[in-house]
Amino acid sequence: MTKPRSIAAIRKVLAAGSLVFGLSAIALIAVPGIFNQLLGLQTSADLEWAMRMIGITLVALSGNMYSVSRHGTDKAVLFSGRLMLFSAAGLGVITLTIYTSGSWFAQAYAMVGFGFSAAYAWALARK
Repeated sequence: MTKPRSIAAIRKVLAAGSLVFGLSAIALIAVPGIFNQLLGLQTSADLEWAMRMIGITLVALSGNMYSVSRHGTDKAVLFSGRLMLFSAAGLGVITLTIYTSGSWFAQAYAMVGFGFSAAYAWALARK
């Protein structure tokens, strides 16, 4: 059985993650070309369109993360925490596999993903 301290910790990580994803969403929608350049990608109209689509998806994800963190049942919070543990790690891995020379921004963005994955693991393990 998951303890209330674990659920409370997962709620905090979800809320923090919703803020980070929300800020990423704004950047992807407003200035996708700059985001691409920071990642070390050659920007194009097609890639900027795709990044805006990802940004819109992140708006939905960040909103759902915030909603679950504030209003979700303990079962929903636990499910979201487990899902986000793997999703955040996947973000880190995918970011590191960008076919560029590995810009400082890509490495930092990957570390954010790995950091959130570790935070979810820590929160899930709390007793």
